[in-house]
Amino acid sequence: MNNVMPPLRIIPLGGLGEIGKNMMAVEYGDDIVVIDCGVQFPDEDMPGVDLIIPDVSYLVERADRVKAILITHGHEDHIGALPFILPQINVPVYAPRLAHGLISVKLNDRRPTRGAVVEAIEPGIGYQFGDTLRATWFRVCHSIPDAMGIAIETPRGLVVHTGDFKIDHTPVDGRTIDLATLARHGAGGVLLLLSDSTYAEVPGYTQSERVVGEALDRAIADAPGRVMVATFASLISRVQQVVDAAEHAHRKVGIVGRSMEDNVAVATEMGYLKTRIAGRTAT
Repeated sequence: MNNVMPPLRIIPLGGLGEIGKNMMAVEYGDDIVVIDCGVQFPDEDMPGVDLIIPDVSYLVERADRVKAILITHGHEDHIGALPFILPQINVPVYAPRLAHGLISVKLNDRRPTRGAVVEAIEPGIGYQFGDTLRATWFRVCHSIPDAMGIAIETPRGLVVHTGDFKIDHTPVDGRTIDLATLARHGAGGVLLLLSDSTYAEVPGYTQSERVVGEALDRAIADAPGRVMVATFASLISRVQQVVDAAEHAHRKVGIVGRSMEDNVAVATEMGYLKTRIAGRTAT
């Protein structure tokens, strides 16, 4: 009998050494889970290119072993490639609640992905994938609500993927990073930490998102005319800050762009974006 354990493989498919196109596979034996499925936006020297998606040929060749795609949060560089990848790899998607809503709208808008299975997860609950991999989401702080990290139990040990995060003690949505869960994982032993490292080489620390809100308050209140604010459609926390600043200055907000309109509608309906209509708070 061969008692040699198979290797644990971590296969980056995008997002390392670059901004965007986040996608990584965790493979043990016959089980593979994929973390995130994002797009990358083209540089100025790439005319005619709208989006860049990860090369998933490794997964297509092993499609029968891919159990699921696990999502950390709802930004485009983490979910934007799903409409293009799912027709190639027909697997369920597991995502935090807000990301689930944003993904559902995105997939239902395209005929090839209308029947895709998208499950909403709850942090702190373990989800089994295949015979050997078990994933549990935990809350982190980011510029969108419901951002999560993922801890994956494997026969070789625990793999912790932080997702995008910052240590923010005064986040816009009031939900701080779950340091207690991270401490428990650390005490129990972690085989591998896969950590967000954007700007890690810059000394100091990142300021709270509250600083952005204060700057928006001043800019919108002091502007004599209309104010145009550009932001990614999935940056829900930033949209909330713009809405709050406009409310403080007694100004109206107009939403422009289909993606922005869709995401604002989903976030408002789910209670993640709060706006005032006729003097009442609508969620």
